Amino acid sequence: MPHSSDAPVQVIGACPHDCPDTCSLVTTVSQGAAIKVQGNTAHPHTGGVLCAKVSKYTERSYHADRVLQPLKRSGPKGSGQFVPVSWDEALADIAQRLHTIAQRDPEAILPYSYAGTMGMVQSESMDRRFFHQLGASLLDRTICASAGSEALAHTYGGKLGMRVQFFAESRLILIWGSNSIASNLHFWRYAQEAKRNGAKLICIDPRKSETADKCHEHLQLLPGTDAALALALMHELIVNNWLDEDYIAQYTQGWDALKERALQWTPERAAAVCGLAAEQIRSLARDYGTTEHAAIRLNYGMQRVRGGGNAVRAIACLPALIGAWRHRAGGLLLSSSGVSPFNRPQLHMPQLLGERRPRTLNMSQIGDVLLHPGNAEFGPRVEAVVVYNSNPVAVAPESAKVAQGFAREDLFTVVLEHFLTDTADHADYVLPATTQLEHWDIHGSYGHTDVLLNRPAIAPQGQARSNGQIFRDLAAHMARLDPAFATPHFSESDEALCRAAVAHTAIDFEELMERGYAHIPLPDAPFARGGFATPSGKCEFDNPRLAKLGINTLPDYLPNYEPPTAEFPLAMISPPARNFLNSTFANVASLQRMEERPLLELHPDDASARGIADGDTLRVFNARGEHVCHAAINGRARPGVVVGLGIWWRKQGLNGTNVNELTHQQLTDIGRAPCFYDCAVQVQRA
Repeated sequence: MPHSSDAPVQVIGACPHDCPDTCSLVTTVSQGAAIKVQGNTAHPHTGGVLCAKVSKYTERSYHADRVLQPLKRSGPKGSGQFVPVSWDEALADIAQRLHTIAQRDPEAILPYSYAGTMGMVQSESMDRRFFHQLGASLLDRTICASAGSEALAHTYGGKLGMRVQFFAESRLILIWGSNSIASNLHFWRYAQEAKRNGAKLICIDPRKSETADKCHEHLQLLPGTDAALALALMHELIVNNWLDEDYIAQYTQGWDALKERALQWTPERAAAVCGLAAEQIRSLARDYGTTEHAAIRLNYGMQRVRGGGNAVRAIACLPALIGAWRHRAGGLLLSSSGVSPFNRPQLHMPQLLGERRPRTLNMSQIGDVLLHPGNAEFGPRVEAVVVYNSNPVAVAPESAKVAQGFAREDLFTVVLEHFLTDTADHADYVLPATTQLEHWDIHGSYGHTDVLLNRPAIAPQGQARSNGQIFRDLAAHMARLDPAFATPHFSESDEALCRAAVAHTAIDFEELMERGYAHIPLPDAPFARGGFATPSGKCEFDNPRLAKLGINTLPDYLPNYEPPTAEFPLAMISPPARNFLNSTFANVASLQRMEERPLLELHPDDASARGIADGDTLRVFNARGEHVCHAAINGRARPGVVVGLGIWWRKQGLNGTNVNELTHQQLTDIGRAPCFYDCAVQVQRA
């Protein structure tokens, strides 16, 4: 329960945000108010350290602009004009509207959510039960990680890899597609420990990031060319005999076919594709092939292009070629979430669908989805959207279409939120949601192997309710219209759902209650003797099951959808600004001051050719739209590539846009994911 005693108390929780670190938090509460949020020194992975964003969490929870009562739209869609209403009025009207639509076709209703909170209870429990009972369309949640996740599953059998703490013992670390200082701070602490002990750190990234600044070497390749680099590394491992033939023979599948493909990728061929020097590739291969305890920290940035899934597959093959998996300080980590023990079927209750099999709509194409008129192939036009844990008008690709879709007067939109975001501005109802300091939740991690419990530290502010409570209350109103909702499935409390998430697993809930975290029991070196989670039990270089999906069974290089052209000669990537996390924190004043304003980083040569000086106002444009921001000529962009740091809310932009005005809705080769970093633009002074 929240604490309100006079003496300050400390409450252990968990950071909810879309970050691999999943820190254990300690909130100090005095007289019912949270006065400080710190990292938990008792949690080995957190080690008492938080990022600049979450250390200011009280500023977010007590923000003056926070939505603290239900709001009903009073102006045009997108105007952000609302009047306050009671919970009963809002819930009764929402239930009636959804029921009426469901009577015609429940698939005309779409939930839209992602990782605004990563907690199992507030992101995928009561909400899933509600929409399953309703028979609503299913959502393909692809917007961040599905290309890499599915590629890893096709190679290793799941989202599995090194335990992050053992990077501290590695002798070589390739930080591939990750600005770890900004987005994976606690891994960076292990990498720094390894560096102090003599390890070599090499960054592979199109941007000269803050992490690249601190590494021994930086390979600044062109966006979307990572698979070509990985195949050329294989070429060098083969021709120089830097292979662990025994590991390959015992624990891999498809080596002969992969070897034949890799031998086609000389360093010279890959260098021409990647925009690197051939000697850089040879040097990297030499380091990787001759260093025991070589490790790769792969992150999701590099899979946001057409060939992103193939690139992850190619890179994931590398540790098996040199036998790096034999050691706990060798191998690869992209995601560890596959080891999480949660009882998802118990939380989701898909059996509530009965015999119904609703269509699945891809969240990464929400612009096209909302503008589709409906037909026999697509199904009914979407008539209602319930948005929670996401801000699609800001974060989804080709955002002009997304905004146009949400602006439909005939689209009934409900948004559960803390603030009037770009998406909330388009809602018919905005329902005030609790922040992490105000509710129960339970968390796994995709960057370490612990489970964390979040206990509420303070009472909900204003009239805010947790996501779990909102869907419970909405189900109660639906039960007045549809008796199928009058079941015990919709009465379990958030705390009970936390317990259900780990019931009958290796995690002891009482241990979570006592100290806030528990370790998942795992081997130190998961694949030292094979044991991959694939059907063969081996690392599958050649996966015949991919043929059924129309995908090449071997990893290959696929060029980007949008290579630079004479009309749009610059490749654009749009990684998160250091002090934001997707669109979260973009309205926190102290973090806004640190970011200053929306920026586009350019190489001095590209700026000079266009008469652009540092700080100038720019037009960044392509056939899809135009974004206005400021020039940053800071040495971080390579020639031919610009970097639009995101994600500012659209309404914070100089012309009411952000970088996603320019991105497209085409999908990756594997995983049906968006191609945010596969985008060609032109830039001019405004």
